[in-house]
Amino acid sequence: GRVSATSAMTNMPDWPRAAQDFTGSGVAGELGLHFNLTQGRPLTPMPSFAPKGEFPSLNAVMIGAILGRLPEQEIRAELRAQLDAFEQAAGLAPDFIDGHQHVHGFPGVCDWLADELAARPLPPRFWVRDSSDLMRRILARRVEWTKAVIVARITAGLRRAARLAGLPLNEGFAGFSAFSQKRDYATDFASFLAAPGQRHLVMCHPGHADEALRKMESWSACRANELAFLLSDRFPAVLAQAGARLETADPRQTQPRG
Repeated sequence: GRVSATSAMTNMPDWPRAAQDFTGSGVAGELGLHFNLTQGRPLTPMPSFAPKGEFPSLNAVMIGAILGRLPEQEIRAELRAQLDAFEQAAGLAPDFIDGHQHVHGFPGVCDWLADELAARPLPPRFWVRDSSDLMRRILARRVEWTKAVIVARITAGLRRAARLAGLPLNEGFAGFSAFSQKRDYATDFASFLAAPGQRHLVMCHPGHADEALRKMESWSACRANELAFLLSDRFPAVLAQAGARLETADPRQTQPRG
């Protein structure tokens, strides 16, 4: 009862086991696809995008997207493969889709994503994560606002693509972290609840880091801090102080911003 949704990287070797763990747990909550173009190995041949069999860095993907140089057919095929891998392991379609390092909203990628999703059978309550927010809301939260502004700028095209494809979005987004163990995560989380949107979504990264994760993330130790906060009595206290409550809202209640 401390998180409402989680998303999975289906290109990772542990995904089939993790899918069984989640679906067999009986835990309420949405399970989505964390579309990935920057971590690990692709599921499909990508001779132009990933010629050595490993995804490129975030900076390389971001620059390619801004310059319009990403290989459309390779990325479309990889998206289909990651969606298929989700359904094969979980036995159902994802409840939503977001992106590792927000790549699903990058220029070009967001349009291909919308096209592919519009052509697939999806759950009635399916939604797509909008990682952007209004500037006044971002500035009101103060935590990692530079990162939030950059992501909002580069993913701005997702709203138009989603609207054209009839794909609902969240409305309001926060959770950009400094990933520093010196910070009090409870204080930061309270700021994430400031200036909420109509269907506010807060991103978090709780968990226990194993050896594989520690090799992938220099900041993986911060996951334990987030987990400890979410499991503590401070979490419901922070929600209560902000007048907020955790819920899974129907995305059809709000429309994507134009």
